[in-house]
Amino acid sequence: MHMTNSGESHGLDEVVLFAFDKVALPFQRGLKLELASFPGNIDARPKSVLLKGEPGDPDAGSTAYYGSVVRVGDELWMWYLGDAGIAGEWYQRLLIAKSRDGINWEKPKLGLVEFNGSMANNICALPHDGHIQAAVVMYEPDDPNPARRFKLSYESPKHGKGMCVAFSPDGTTWTLSEKNPVIPYFFEQAGATKIGRAYYINGQGHVGHWAPRGNSRRLATFISYDFENWLLAGANGFQRDAMPPRPSIYGGSAGPQVHLGASLWNRGNVIVGVYGMWNGNLESDDRMLVTMNLGLVVTHDALHYYEPIPDFPLVSAAEQKTIRPQKHFAALMQGQGFENIGEETLFWYAPWPERESDGIRVARWKRDRLGGLRPYSGPQLDAFTVSQPIDLEGRAGKLSLNVDGIGEHSHVVASLITEDLQPIPGFGPEDFIRIEQSGLDQPARWQGGDTFTAEGSVRVRIDFKGVRPEDLKLYAAYVRKAEG
Repeated sequence: MHMTNSGESHGLDEVVLFAFDKVALPFQRGLKLELASFPGNIDARPKSVLLKGEPGDPDAGSTAYYGSVVRVGDELWMWYLGDAGIAGEWYQRLLIAKSRDGINWEKPKLGLVEFNGSMANNICALPHDGHIQAAVVMYEPDDPNPARRFKLSYESPKHGKGMCVAFSPDGTTWTLSEKNPVIPYFFEQAGATKIGRAYYINGQGHVGHWAPRGNSRRLATFISYDFENWLLAGANGFQRDAMPPRPSIYGGSAGPQVHLGASLWNRGNVIVGVYGMWNGNLESDDRMLVTMNLGLVVTHDALHYYEPIPDFPLVSAAEQKTIRPQKHFAALMQGQGFENIGEETLFWYAPWPERESDGIRVARWKRDRLGGLRPYSGPQLDAFTVSQPIDLEGRAGKLSLNVDGIGEHSHVVASLITEDLQPIPGFGPEDFIRIEQSGLDQPARWQGGDTFTAEGSVRVRIDFKGVRPEDLKLYAAYVRKAEG
C-alpha cells in the first residue's frame, strides 16, 4: 500500500499517520498539535547509558555519540567515537557497543586493533590514517555483495573534512573506498536513509553558493545509487537563519542554525528527523555561548524538511551538562538512531561539543508518542481530522489507533471514506464499535468486522467525541496489511 504525496512508498505493509505529519493528516478542524519534550520534567536529569572508559581505554577521554544505532538481528549495535584522553591529542576512533534493550550496553572485546599494548578492546578495524568525525552506518543484510552489507560514511579531517565511505561484511572490519574522499569538501554527516534504489546522506555542508565558514549551518543532502559515487551537488533541505532582506551572515557561530543536519527514522511513508537546534550569541559570535536543544523535523522524500512546531525542543539540553567542569553552555548533539522497543520509543544522543561528552544518553517516550492532536477546550463544533488518500494496492487493510484520554466522557470515532469524500458502506461512524480504553495500538472495529478493502484509495477520518473531547489525544493511526 502507499499514501498519496508521501514519497516513494509503494508496497508498504504499514502506513503510519503521525499526528505531527501534516502530509498524512492535512485536514483538521478544532485540533491543536502538542509535541512531547524529553525530559518532560526538568528534575528528571537523564543518565548516560554508555559511559566513557577507564584510564587507558580508547574512550577514556570522551565518548561521543557522533554515530549510529542499528538493529542487527535481535541486537542493537552502536557505532560511536572514542578519544583516549591523551594530553595534547584529539584522536577519535571508531568503536562499537552492543545491547538487547537499548539501555544496557556492553563493549565487546573485538581483538582487531592493538591499543596500549592490548587487543582486548572495542576498536573497529578501520584502516583510516588519523582522527575521524561522524560515523553514519547503514545495514543491508540482503545486499548481493556480502562484503558491502554494512556501509559507513564518515568525516575525515585528513581530507579537508570531506566525506569518506567504507564497507564491511560484519560491521567491525572495514575496507575503505578507493574513491575517498567521495565528497571532497567540508561535509559533517548525521543521518542516512534509502528510498528505492537511492541513498541519501545529510549533514551540514556546501549547498550552492553557501560556504560553511561564511554563513550559517544548514541541512544539506547528497545522493548516490551505489554509496560510492555521489552527486557533488547538495540539496538545501532546511535552514533556520534569517532570509533576505534580513542579514543572514552573522559569523561562524552566531544566530539560529542547523547543526549536523538531522538523524533519520524511516517509517516507510514518512521519515522522522532530529536536528541540532544551534543558537549562537549574535553579539559576540562566541562558540562557548552556543546553546543547543534537539528539534523535530519531518520529510517525505529525504530532501525537503519542515518543523511541525518551529523551534520546539524535542530533547531539551536543560540540566544535562557533563559531570566535569563545563566550558560551554548546555548543548546536545544527535546521532543516527531511533528504535521502537516494546512499549517505548528510544533515541540516543550525547552532550556537545563531543570532546566534553562523558557518555551517551537515551531519550524515551511511550511508543510513537512524540506528539499528539488534542481538541481545543470550550464550546466548539466537531473536532476531527481526515487523512490523505491511501491506496491499498488490492490488499485488505486494518486500522488501529495510538490514543490516550478515552473515558466515560470522551471517545473517538473512526470511519473510512473514499478519495472523493464519499462514505464507504459498513465503515461509517454509525458502524464503529467504540474503543473502551486508551492504548498504544487499539484496533478499530465496525459492525461488519475489522478488515476492509477498496477498489480505489481510502481516507481515514477520526472524530473526537464526548462532553470532554479535550481529554483526548491522538498520537498516531496505523493502516496495516491484513494477515492471510
